[in-house]
Amino acid sequence: MAKPLIAGNWKMHGTAAEAVALSRQLVENEQSFCVQMAIFPPTLHLGLVASELSGSSIALGAQNMSEYRSGAFTGEVSADMLKEAGCGYILVGHSERRTLFGEVDSTVADKFKAAQNSGLVPILCVGETLQQRQQGLTLEVVAEQINVVKEKVGIESLCHGVIAYEPVWAIGSGEVASPEQAQLVHGAIRELLGSSGIDTSLLYGGSVKASNAVELFAQRDIDGGLVGGASLEADEFLKIAQLMT
Repeated sequence: MAKPLIAGNWKMHGTAAEAVALSRQLVENEQSFCVQMAIFPPTLHLGLVASELSGSSIALGAQNMSEYRSGAFTGEVSADMLKEAGCGYILVGHSERRTLFGEVDSTVADKFKAAQNSGLVPILCVGETLQQRQQGLTLEVVAEQINVVKEKVGIESLCHGVIAYEPVWAIGSGEVASPEQAQLVHGAIRELLGSSGIDTSLLYGGSVKASNAVELFAQRDIDGGLVGGASLEADEFLKIAQLMT
């Protein structure tokens, strides 16, 4: 059975003091939820947050990394560096990386492989744009994004990661896929993974909040959430985690 996971992507938000305060609130309330929680602060705050999470059950993750292990890549951070900083998870292929920074499927696949080679658990983000959904291409787009990674690392390694379905049109928009829409895609992903993916955690992301979490998490193939804005508010994020139990 897939492991329930709630992941909070802080994106480019928060001062150092705010990152410490938010982390501390989550740690102080970790007894109120019974699922795996992981938080993804900005890279500059990883060290501070790692110190706050020390001794807790909350995992640390990074939002981005290089596909290269080392070299003359100004401004980049490697998977080994993130592992050394205390990270256990890494987001790869988030739609903002794809659309704003030009990451293509092959680059995402390279990052997925590099992450696993360094002992990180990659969370592969997949999803369609509004135009693609309107054209009826949702399942085709998601399958292609996953298959490129599968071709790079193999089905077993793919299934040892996490997959997060985030319809691009729902991210930060306040819009959210209906539980039925979300389950349709998650079910297709589970089918694509086959028997190897029975225990693979599939997350839903895209304007997840406490008010819609119950119906989403009740779906058969949704094992948790990749939460954006709501993860910046400790009370809201904790409430979402509690709704998964």
